[in-house]
Amino acid sequence: MGRKPATYADLEALPPHVVGELIAGELHVSPRPAVPHAVAASRLGGKLSGPFDEGRDGPGGWIILDEPELHFGDDVLVPDLAGWRRERMPRPPRTAALSLAPDWVCEVLSASTAALDRAIKLPLYAREGVRHVWLMDPEARTLEVFRLEGTRYVLLVTHTGLARVRAEPFESLELELSFLWGEK
Repeated sequence: MGRKPATYADLEALPPHVVGELIAGELHVSPRPAVPHAVAASRLGGKLSGPFDEGRDGPGGWIILDEPELHFGDDVLVPDLAGWRRERMPRPPRTAALSLAPDWVCEVLSASTAALDRAIKLPLYAREGVRHVWLMDPEARTLEVFRLEGTRYVLLVTHTGLARVRAEPFESLELELSFLWGEK
């Protein structure tokens, strides 16, 4: 006899020190991010929010959120960062979760989440039409930039080390990878 599919109640019952996601009826539980992961996500969100979300010294036109809860049918995902173009979402809704797929998602990889992010979540983001996905690995010091082409992601570039880079869809901003990795 098969196992009963996980429900949103199973997510709500999780302790606060973990992150839960529901994918194809299965509950995926990950530990809260370690410090290098949190540093990379926080610093990237901060760098993007000013010029893109606030429009300060940049083009504006985006809403950037940390760890939003995304509901795609019965699937519930929590990316590290996500962004919506304001023409698609003029202001954040006053709800606990969002069902409108983002235009950009960033997953910060760790040993405990890399397989889930790459093998399971990436195809779901493609299914929902998320145009750009970044996979950041603060331990390996890599930033992989993907663009949705049809129904699959194409790897545009892998940035490594401590370089200064420009990456779609935020290429108007130069990012200093050493800062994202906590080197400065």
